[in-house]
Amino acid sequence: MSLAVPALKIDIVSDVSCPWCAIGLSGLLQAIAQLQGEVDVTLHCQPFELNPKMGPGGQDIREHLTEKYGSSPEQQAQIRDMIRARGAAVGFEFNADGRGRIYNTFDAHRLLCWAGYHEPAQQVALKMALLRACHRDRLAMDDHAVLLAAVAEAGLDVEAARAVLASGELAEEVREQEAFYAAHGISAVPAVIINDRHLISGGQPPEVYAGALRELASQQAS
Repeated sequence: MSLAVPALKIDIVSDVSCPWCAIGLSGLLQAIAQLQGEVDVTLHCQPFELNPKMGPGGQDIREHLTEKYGSSPEQQAQIRDMIRARGAAVGFEFNADGRGRIYNTFDAHRLLCWAGYHEPAQQVALKMALLRACHRDRLAMDDHAVLLAAVAEAGLDVEAARAVLASGELAEEVREQEAFYAAHGISAVPAVIINDRHLISGGQPPEVYAGALRELASQQAS
């Protein structure tokens, strides 16, 4: 008689505009692929906004980082190089010039929420398409045409997504999800939550995620 494969529910709380979230999700997906056959994983993308008050058109990223963290252009360049190297290690391409501008991502989160409800198997594909648009292609993440192109790339229904964007649909649900995770202590992303109990913070390498998932799966099986 074959043994049942342990099932793990994973929620990744992240923002489209966060480069470490691109690294973390890419590493997590590699870890899940490595554990295929050992663990049955259900992965959900949950919303977090780094800059919920960002206005239309966004802000120059260098100006924003200087205002928010006090970092110099030289420090920002060093961090960009480190992020590019970490991204390359997990197969995610970052633009050499960085993001260019940072944008409000609330509508992107509404679409991710929509995908999670209607096409949950494609939600991660949409998240990856949005991350590429932001960090590889330097596109405006508050532009509905950019968001709909990501929807098409993920193989989702563009007209249904267009209707979501044209309305206020799922705004309340996204706000509730954001409030839920904030109330449970999530103040930095990415945050990977396993079975609603175990937290892995930061954009970790695949081996860190794989080790944690394997350990939790073994505890569940014992």
